[in-house]
Amino acid sequence: MPSFKPNKRHLRELLIYFFNLKKSAAEAHRLLVKAYGEAALSERSCRDWFQKFKNVNDVKDKERSRRPKVYKDAELEVLLNEDSCQAQKELALHFDLHQ
Repeated sequence: MPSFKPNKRHLRELLIYFFNLKKSAAEAHRLLVKAYGEAALSERSCRDWFQKFKNVNDVKDKERSRRPKVYKDAELEVLLNEDSCQAQKELALHFDLHQ
């Protein structure tokens, strides 16, 4: 299995691709599991996204009201703004730190 770990946006964009190919949510889920194993979305999530695609053509999360994130390190802020789904382990490796 490849070492690539998909983020949420990547998986949603794949779901749009499967949706446009007229695949079922169950079939899309099977393909994601085949490609990404445990990193794949649940079948329920696939069905929920397919329902959203029927209503709206967007893969972004809804904006939620919450206190803005404050970072003390500018480089860390840049990395997290690029991909907020990065794991602590990945960030620690980038900064050559222990998790």
